[in-house]
Amino acid sequence: MNSKSPGIKDGRMILEIIKYPDPFLKTLAAKVATVDESVKKLIDDMIETMYYARGIGLASVQVGDSRRVIVLDVPDEDEKERTKGKNLMALVNPEIVLAEGEHIYEEGCLSLPGVTADVERAARVMVRALDRNGKPLEIEAEGLLAIALQHEIDHLNGIVFIDRLSRLKRELVKRKYKKSMETEERAI
Repeated sequence: MNSKSPGIKDGRMILEIIKYPDPFLKTLAAKVATVDESVKKLIDDMIETMYYARGIGLASVQVGDSRRVIVLDVPDEDEKERTKGKNLMALVNPEIVLAEGEHIYEEGCLSLPGVTADVERAARVMVRALDRNGKPLEIEAEGLLAIALQHEIDHLNGIVFIDRLSRLKRELVKRKYKKSMETEERAI
């Protein structure tokens, strides 16, 4: 089983991760009215999928769902190896309410496997959201967590990280990605 062939693991679903340039990645996700059992099931399946794909974040749009949901498990800055679940969070209807400073970070994406690029983001953010039980929360973040929050919220707004690059850099990354996908297809 891989991200191209969904399956069941421990009663949870491994979802298919949509790959660029699938037009669904441009979807503007809809606000969740009520955090019900279907949203909690989506969260559980997204967490399982994120871990299976060895990611640190995943947005619902990446798995073909248009509700505003993200999951993250970002390692602490000083951690040599991620402790799975230590920093796990699921956010419903996340929105950035404050962004300050600038930071350039090399980003990758589960929807664009094999490519990375330096992306300029806010250095610090404040995010408001609902937790998996529908309770409001605020998160103040900097470092990798701030980057990951911005990256995943971008997905909910139909933005992939390469959209934040200059046209020239974006075209270079697209060519590299296309070449890596062709190489992968030949290997199959």
